[in-house]
Amino acid sequence: MKLKSLTIALALAATSASSFAAEKEGFYIGAFGDYYDASWENVRGYEQGGLDVDDSTGWGLELGYRFNDYWSARLEYADMDFDWTARATDGTSVSGSEDGKRYGIDGLYHINGGPFYGIFGLKNLDAVDEDLMFANVGAGYQHYFTDNFAFNAETSLYQGLDRGYTDVGAKLGLSYIFGAQSSAEPVEAAPVAAVVPVAVAPVDSDGDNIPDADDQCANTPMTDAVDGTGCTLYEDREVTTSLLVTFPNNTSKVAGKYDSGIDKVAAFLKEHPETTVLLEGHSSAVGKADYNKRLSKKRADAVADKLIADGIAADRITTVGLGEERLKNTANTAEAHAENRRVEAQLKSIERVKVER
Repeated sequence: MKLKSLTIALALAATSASSFAAEKEGFYIGAFGDYYDASWENVRGYEQGGLDVDDSTGWGLELGYRFNDYWSARLEYADMDFDWTARATDGTSVSGSEDGKRYGIDGLYHINGGPFYGIFGLKNLDAVDEDLMFANVGAGYQHYFTDNFAFNAETSLYQGLDRGYTDVGAKLGLSYIFGAQSSAEPVEAAPVAAVVPVAVAPVDSDGDNIPDADDQCANTPMTDAVDGTGCTLYEDREVTTSLLVTFPNNTSKVAGKYDSGIDKVAAFLKEHPETTVLLEGHSSAVGKADYNKRLSKKRADAVADKLIADGIAADRITTVGLGEERLKNTANTAEAHAENRRVEAQLKSIERVKVER
Protein backbone atom coordinates (compact mmCIF):
# COMPACT_ATOMS: atom_id res chain seq x y z
CA MET A 1 0.00 0.00 0.00
CA LYS A 2 2.87 2.41 0.79
CA LEU A 3 4.49 1.79 -2.61
CA LYS A 4 1.15 2.24 -4.37
CA SER A 5 0.58 5.57 -2.58
CA LEU A 6 4.01 6.89 -3.52
CA THR A 7 3.55 5.81 -7.15
CA ILE A 8 0.22 7.68 -7.29
CA ALA A 9 1.92 10.76 -5.77
CA LEU A 10 4.56 10.60 -8.52
CA ALA A 11 1.88 10.47 -11.23
CA LEU A 12 -0.07 13.37 -9.69
CA ALA A 13 3.07 15.49 -9.41
CA ALA A 14 3.83 14.88 -13.10
CA THR A 15 0.32 15.69 -14.32
CA SER A 16 -0.44 18.66 -12.05
CA ALA A 17 2.65 20.77 -12.84
CA SER A 18 1.82 23.70 -15.07
CA SER A 19 5.27 25.27 -15.55
CA PHE A 20 8.93 24.84 -14.78
CA ALA A 21 11.91 27.18 -14.67
CA ALA A 22 14.86 26.96 -17.03
CA GLU A 23 17.15 24.08 -16.05
CA LYS A 24 20.36 25.09 -14.25
CA GLU A 25 23.88 23.78 -14.70
CA GLY A 26 26.11 23.29 -11.64
CA PHE A 27 25.90 21.67 -8.22
CA TYR A 28 22.74 20.87 -6.29
CA ILE A 29 21.90 19.38 -2.89
CA GLY A 30 18.73 17.60 -1.87
CA ALA A 31 16.83 15.83 0.89
CA PHE A 32 14.14 13.21 0.39
CA GLY A 33 11.74 10.79 2.00
CA ASP A 34 12.42 7.19 1.00
CA TYR A 35 10.30 4.07 0.67
CA TYR A 36 11.92 0.73 -0.21
CA ASP A 37 9.94 -2.48 -0.82
CA ALA A 38 12.23 -5.45 -0.07
CA SER A 39 11.30 -9.13 -0.45
CA TRP A 40 14.18 -10.92 1.22
CA GLU A 41 13.46 -14.40 2.59
CA ASN A 42 15.49 -16.58 4.99
CA VAL A 43 18.12 -13.89 5.47
CA ARG A 44 19.43 -15.46 8.68
CA GLY A 45 18.34 -18.21 11.03
CA TYR A 46 15.92 -17.88 13.95
CA GLU A 47 16.03 -21.13 15.95
CA GLN A 48 16.55 -22.90 12.57
CA GLY A 49 13.45 -21.19 11.16
CA GLY A 50 14.10 -18.08 9.10
CA LEU A 51 13.94 -14.31 8.93
CA ASP A 52 12.06 -12.41 6.20
CA VAL A 53 12.74 -8.72 5.52
CA ASP A 54 9.87 -6.52 4.36
CA ASP A 55 9.72 -2.84 3.46
CA SER A 56 11.60 0.21 4.78
CA THR A 57 10.77 3.88 5.25
CA GLY A 58 13.41 6.50 5.89
CA TRP A 59 15.08 9.66 4.70
CA GLY A 60 18.16 10.59 2.73
CA LEU A 61 20.51 13.22 1.31
CA GLU A 62 22.05 13.65 -2.13
CA LEU A 63 24.72 15.78 -3.79
CA GLY A 64 24.67 16.18 -7.56
CA TYR A 65 25.99 18.08 -10.54
CA ARG A 66 24.11 19.10 -13.72
CA PHE A 67 26.58 18.99 -16.63
CA ASN A 68 24.26 20.27 -19.36
CA ASP A 69 20.61 20.16 -20.49
CA TYR A 70 20.67 16.37 -20.81
CA TRP A 71 23.04 14.83 -18.26
CA SER A 72 23.62 14.99 -14.51
CA ALA A 73 25.07 12.72 -11.81
CA ARG A 74 24.68 12.43 -8.05
CA LEU A 75 25.84 10.71 -4.86
CA GLU A 76 23.16 9.36 -2.50
CA TYR A 77 22.89 8.39 1.17
CA ALA A 78 19.71 6.96 2.72
CA ASP A 79 18.98 6.10 6.36
CA MET A 80 16.53 3.16 6.32
CA ASP A 81 14.34 1.30 8.84
CA PHE A 82 13.47 -2.26 7.73
CA ASP A 83 10.55 -4.29 9.11
CA TRP A 84 11.22 -8.02 9.57
CA THR A 85 9.47 -11.20 10.69
CA ALA A 86 11.37 -14.14 12.21
CA ARG A 87 9.93 -17.68 12.19
CA ALA A 88 10.87 -20.43 14.64
CA THR A 89 10.61 -24.16 13.90
CA ASP A 90 7.80 -24.50 16.46
CA GLY A 91 5.56 -22.25 14.36
CA THR A 92 5.91 -19.09 16.46
CA SER A 93 7.13 -15.81 15.00
CA VAL A 94 8.27 -12.40 16.15
CA SER A 95 8.41 -9.08 14.33
CA GLY A 96 10.64 -6.06 14.65
CA SER A 97 12.61 -3.43 12.81
CA GLU A 98 16.30 -2.73 12.22
CA ASP A 99 18.25 0.23 10.87
CA GLY A 100 19.96 0.07 7.48
CA LYS A 101 22.09 2.29 5.27
CA ARG A 102 22.17 2.79 1.48
CA TYR A 103 24.99 4.45 -0.42
CA GLY A 104 25.09 4.92 -4.17
CA ILE A 105 25.82 6.81 -7.35
CA ASP A 106 23.39 7.59 -10.17
CA GLY A 107 23.52 8.95 -13.70
CA LEU A 108 20.47 10.91 -14.87
CA TYR A 109 19.38 11.52 -18.48
CA HIS A 110 16.96 14.44 -18.79
CA ILE A 111 14.63 13.69 -21.71
CA ASN A 112 14.83 16.54 -24.26
CA GLY A 113 16.27 18.68 -21.45
CA GLY A 114 12.84 18.77 -19.78
CA PRO A 115 11.47 17.82 -16.34
CA PHE A 116 11.29 14.04 -16.95
CA TYR A 117 14.45 11.96 -16.58
CA GLY A 118 15.71 8.38 -16.56
CA ILE A 119 17.91 6.95 -13.79
CA PHE A 120 20.63 4.29 -13.77
CA GLY A 121 23.15 3.52 -11.03
CA LEU A 122 24.73 1.27 -8.42
CA LYS A 123 23.82 1.00 -4.73
CA ASN A 124 25.37 -0.62 -1.66
CA LEU A 125 22.82 -1.65 0.99
CA ASP A 126 23.85 -2.61 4.54
CA ALA A 127 21.03 -4.01 6.69
CA VAL A 128 20.11 -7.04 8.88
CA ASP A 129 23.61 -8.55 8.57
CA GLU A 130 23.54 -8.21 4.76
CA ASP A 131 26.02 -6.10 2.75
CA LEU A 132 24.72 -6.20 -0.83
CA MET A 133 25.26 -4.47 -4.18
CA PHE A 134 22.32 -3.54 -6.43
CA ALA A 135 22.02 -2.14 -9.94
CA ASN A 136 19.05 0.21 -10.33
CA VAL A 137 17.05 1.79 -13.15
CA GLY A 138 14.12 4.14 -12.84
CA ALA A 139 12.34 7.32 -13.84
CA GLY A 140 11.71 10.67 -12.21
CA TYR A 141 10.15 14.09 -12.50
CA GLN A 142 11.52 17.48 -11.40
CA HIS A 143 9.46 20.67 -11.02
CA TYR A 144 10.95 24.10 -10.26
CA PHE A 145 8.70 26.22 -8.06
CA THR A 146 11.32 29.02 -7.63
CA ASP A 147 14.54 29.83 -9.50
CA ASN A 148 16.60 27.63 -7.16
CA PHE A 149 14.19 25.19 -5.46
CA ALA A 150 12.75 22.13 -7.15
CA PHE A 151 10.45 19.25 -6.19
CA ASN A 152 11.52 15.71 -7.19
CA ALA A 153 9.57 12.45 -7.43
CA GLU A 154 11.16 9.14 -8.44
CA THR A 155 10.61 5.41 -8.57
CA SER A 156 13.29 2.77 -9.28
CA LEU A 157 13.72 -0.98 -9.73
CA TYR A 158 16.67 -2.55 -7.83
CA GLN A 159 18.28 -5.81 -9.01
CA GLY A 160 20.64 -7.60 -6.60
CA LEU A 161 24.12 -8.40 -7.93
CA ASP A 162 25.18 -10.59 -4.95
CA ARG A 163 21.81 -12.31 -4.56
CA GLY A 164 18.77 -12.54 -6.78
CA TYR A 165 16.68 -9.98 -4.90
CA THR A 166 14.44 -7.73 -7.02
CA ASP A 167 13.19 -4.69 -5.05
CA VAL A 168 11.30 -1.48 -5.76
CA GLY A 169 11.82 1.96 -4.24
CA ALA A 170 10.36 5.46 -4.42
CA LYS A 171 11.51 8.91 -3.32
CA LEU A 172 9.90 12.33 -2.78
CA GLY A 173 12.23 15.25 -2.11
CA LEU A 174 13.36 18.85 -2.45
CA SER A 175 16.52 20.15 -4.14
CA TYR A 176 18.42 23.42 -4.00
CA ILE A 177 20.26 24.19 -7.24
CA PHE A 178 23.37 26.39 -7.49
CA GLY A 179 24.77 27.95 -10.66
CA ALA A 180 23.60 30.04 -13.56
CA GLN A 181 20.68 29.15 -15.79
CA SER A 182 21.68 27.23 -18.90
CA SER A 183 18.71 28.56 -20.87
CA ALA A 184 16.35 31.48 -20.48
CA GLU A 185 13.06 32.68 -21.89
CA PRO A 186 13.62 34.78 -25.06
CA VAL A 187 13.04 38.52 -24.59
CA GLU A 188 11.97 40.66 -27.52
CA ALA A 189 14.13 43.74 -27.80
CA ALA A 190 12.44 47.12 -28.03
CA PRO A 191 13.06 48.99 -31.27
CA VAL A 192 15.73 51.69 -31.09
CA ALA A 193 16.43 54.61 -33.33
CA ALA A 194 20.18 54.07 -33.41
CA VAL A 195 22.84 51.75 -31.97
CA VAL A 196 25.54 53.46 -29.93
CA PRO A 197 28.66 51.40 -29.02
CA VAL A 198 28.99 51.05 -25.24
CA ALA A 199 31.99 49.65 -23.37
CA VAL A 200 30.93 46.51 -21.48
CA ALA A 201 32.84 45.07 -18.53
CA PRO A 202 33.94 41.40 -18.92
CA VAL A 203 31.37 38.94 -17.57
CA ASP A 204 32.44 36.81 -14.56
CA SER A 205 29.44 34.56 -13.85
CA ASP A 206 30.92 32.59 -10.94
CA GLY A 207 32.69 35.53 -9.25
CA ASP A 208 36.20 34.01 -9.26
CA ASN A 209 37.83 37.09 -10.86
CA ILE A 210 38.42 35.19 -14.12
CA PRO A 211 36.32 36.48 -17.07
CA ASP A 212 34.02 33.90 -18.63
CA ALA A 213 35.97 34.16 -21.90
CA ASP A 214 39.10 32.83 -20.13
CA ASP A 215 37.37 30.64 -17.51
CA GLN A 216 37.86 26.92 -18.28
CA CYS A 217 36.00 25.78 -15.11
CA ALA A 218 32.58 27.41 -14.88
CA ASN A 219 30.67 27.57 -11.57
CA THR A 220 33.76 27.15 -9.37
CA PRO A 221 32.64 27.29 -5.68
CA MET A 222 33.16 30.72 -4.12
CA THR A 223 35.24 29.19 -1.30
CA ASP A 224 37.86 27.72 -3.69
CA ALA A 225 41.08 29.43 -4.69
CA VAL A 226 41.56 29.28 -8.48
CA ASP A 227 44.41 29.40 -10.99
CA GLY A 228 44.66 31.62 -14.09
CA THR A 229 42.19 29.42 -15.97
CA GLY A 230 39.50 29.67 -13.26
CA CYS A 231 39.96 26.06 -12.06
CA THR A 232 40.20 25.01 -8.39
CA LEU A 233 43.70 24.89 -6.89
CA TYR A 234 44.74 21.77 -4.95
CA GLU A 235 47.61 20.98 -2.57
CA ASP A 236 49.01 17.81 -1.00
CA ARG A 237 48.49 17.40 2.76
CA GLU A 238 50.08 14.75 5.00
CA VAL A 239 47.71 12.84 7.30
CA THR A 240 48.87 10.51 10.07
CA THR A 241 47.63 8.09 12.71
CA SER A 242 49.36 5.87 15.29
CA LEU A 243 48.78 2.75 17.38
CA LEU A 244 50.03 1.66 20.82
CA VAL A 245 49.04 -1.70 22.35
CA THR A 246 50.54 -2.88 25.67
CA PHE A 247 50.63 -6.41 27.08
CA PRO A 248 50.81 -8.15 30.48
CA ASN A 249 53.97 -10.05 31.33
CA ASN A 250 54.77 -13.16 29.24
CA THR A 251 51.68 -12.96 26.95
CA SER A 252 50.84 -11.96 23.38
CA LYS A 253 47.04 -11.80 23.77
CA VAL A 254 45.54 -8.46 22.70
CA ALA A 255 43.16 -7.03 25.31
CA GLY A 256 39.70 -5.98 24.12
CA LYS A 257 40.22 -2.37 25.25
CA TYR A 258 42.50 -1.85 22.24
CA ASP A 259 39.89 -2.89 19.64
CA SER A 260 38.81 0.70 18.97
CA GLY A 261 42.40 1.81 18.31
CA ILE A 262 42.98 -1.13 15.96
CA ASP A 263 39.68 -0.38 14.18
CA LYS A 264 40.85 3.23 13.71
CA VAL A 265 44.06 2.02 12.01
CA ALA A 266 42.00 -0.36 9.81
CA ALA A 267 39.73 2.53 8.78
CA PHE A 268 42.80 4.68 7.93
CA LEU A 269 44.21 1.88 5.75
CA LYS A 270 40.88 1.46 3.95
CA GLU A 271 40.63 5.21 3.31
CA HIS A 272 44.20 5.25 1.96
CA PRO A 273 44.57 1.98 -0.01
CA GLU A 274 48.13 2.78 -1.10
CA THR A 275 49.37 2.86 2.53
CA THR A 276 51.05 -0.06 4.33
CA VAL A 277 51.76 -0.55 8.03
CA LEU A 278 54.79 -1.79 10.00
CA LEU A 279 53.90 -3.29 13.40
CA GLU A 280 56.88 -3.23 15.80
CA GLY A 281 56.71 -5.66 18.71
CA HIS A 282 58.71 -4.98 21.92
CA SER A 283 59.33 -6.63 25.26
CA SER A 284 60.71 -5.66 28.65
CA ALA A 285 64.28 -6.50 29.68
CA VAL A 286 63.10 -9.24 32.07
CA GLY A 287 64.08 -12.76 30.95
CA LYS A 288 66.29 -14.08 28.17
CA ALA A 289 66.82 -11.85 25.15
CA ASP A 290 66.15 -14.56 22.51
CA TYR A 291 62.86 -15.55 24.19
CA ASN A 292 61.84 -11.89 24.47
CA LYS A 293 62.49 -11.38 20.76
CA ARG A 294 60.22 -14.31 19.82
CA LEU A 295 57.53 -13.09 22.23
CA SER A 296 57.63 -9.54 20.79
CA LYS A 297 57.16 -10.98 17.27
CA LYS A 298 54.11 -12.93 18.49
CA ARG A 299 52.69 -9.71 19.90
CA ALA A 300 53.08 -7.92 16.57
CA ASP A 301 51.52 -10.90 14.75
CA ALA A 302 48.55 -10.87 17.16
CA VAL A 303 47.81 -7.23 16.30
CA ALA A 304 48.22 -8.05 12.59
CA ASP A 305 45.59 -10.80 12.93
CA LYS A 306 43.16 -8.22 14.34
CA LEU A 307 43.75 -5.92 11.33
CA ILE A 308 43.27 -8.81 8.90
CA ALA A 309 40.00 -9.67 10.66
CA ASP A 310 38.97 -6.03 10.08
CA GLY A 311 39.39 -6.55 6.32
CA ILE A 312 42.99 -5.43 5.72
CA ALA A 313 44.96 -7.56 3.23
CA ALA A 314 47.86 -9.43 4.82
CA ASP A 315 50.33 -8.19 2.16
CA ARG A 316 49.82 -4.60 3.43
CA ILE A 317 51.03 -5.53 6.93
CA THR A 318 54.64 -6.16 8.03
CA THR A 319 55.51 -7.35 11.54
CA VAL A 320 58.87 -7.34 13.32
CA GLY A 321 59.93 -8.46 16.80
CA LEU A 322 62.56 -6.21 18.38
CA GLY A 323 62.55 -7.80 21.83
CA GLU A 324 64.34 -5.62 24.36
CA GLU A 325 66.44 -3.77 21.75
CA ARG A 326 64.49 -0.50 21.99
CA LEU A 327 63.31 -0.03 25.56
CA LYS A 328 60.92 2.86 26.01
CA ASN A 329 61.77 3.15 29.71
CA THR A 330 65.17 1.84 30.91
CA ALA A 331 64.30 1.88 34.61
CA ASN A 332 64.25 -1.50 36.45
CA THR A 333 60.74 -1.10 37.88
CA ALA A 334 57.41 -2.86 37.36
CA GLU A 335 56.01 0.30 35.78
CA ALA A 336 58.90 0.56 33.33
CA HIS A 337 58.60 -3.13 32.37
CA ALA A 338 54.85 -2.69 31.72
CA GLU A 339 55.57 0.35 29.53
CA ASN A 340 58.10 -1.63 27.46
CA ARG A 341 55.78 -4.60 26.69
CA ARG A 342 54.10 -3.08 23.63
CA VAL A 343 53.34 -3.02 19.88
CA GLU A 344 53.69 0.32 18.09
CA ALA A 345 52.84 1.60 14.60
CA GLN A 346 53.07 4.97 12.86
CA LEU A 347 51.11 5.48 9.62
CA LYS A 348 51.04 8.40 7.20
CA SER A 349 49.59 9.20 3.79
CA ILE A 350 49.16 12.12 1.41
CA GLU A 351 45.72 13.58 0.62
CA ARG A 352 44.96 15.99 -2.20
CA VAL A 353 42.79 18.83 -0.84
CA LYS A 354 41.34 22.08 -2.17
CA VAL A 355 43.02 25.41 -1.43
CA GLU A 356 40.52 27.84 0.11
CA ARG A 357 40.44 31.57 -0.63
